[in-house]
Amino acid sequence: MSRYPNFILRVLGLAGGYRFLEHSSDIYVEAWGGSLEEAFEQAALAMFDTMTDVRLVEPKVEVQVSAEGSDEQELLYSWLENLLVKYEVEGLLFSRFKVKPILREDGTLKLEGLAWGEPLNLEKHPSKVEIKAVTYHLMEVERRGEGEFRVRVLFDI
Repeated sequence: MSRYPNFILRVLGLAGGYRFLEHSSDIYVEAWGGSLEEAFEQAALAMFDTMTDVRLVEPKVEVQVSAEGSDEQELLYSWLENLLVKYEVEGLLFSRFKVKPILREDGTLKLEGLAWGEPLNLEKHPSKVEIKAVTYHLMEVERRGEGEFRVRVLFDI
């Protein structure tokens, strides 16, 4: 990870990130942030970075994305799956995400988020790996300390 303490990274606005973990046949990602919302944002960025070079995806279009779940894992799954559907159905790639504070209503976790990106253009956006699905296999959502959240998710390719 980083050689700097998390509180310094948060002050600098650098707390979030992601990395790809070893897996024999699929894409396994670990994402983290200073809040659960930021960890979810980073997981979404990792998912799209798996499919293309997100540095080339301009934030031209803003899309609202909602998700619900009975627990944090189901909420993460729903968030990523809803973004993947936007890619598959509408042909949109995203490079920036904002998750508003997650709420619990009547025992259900609710997420409202924004994603910025643009339509897929094969001349501009190089194809990396196509993600078939988000999976629950090896999924983890954990609070590691004050202001430290980590999620792990496996993408079926």
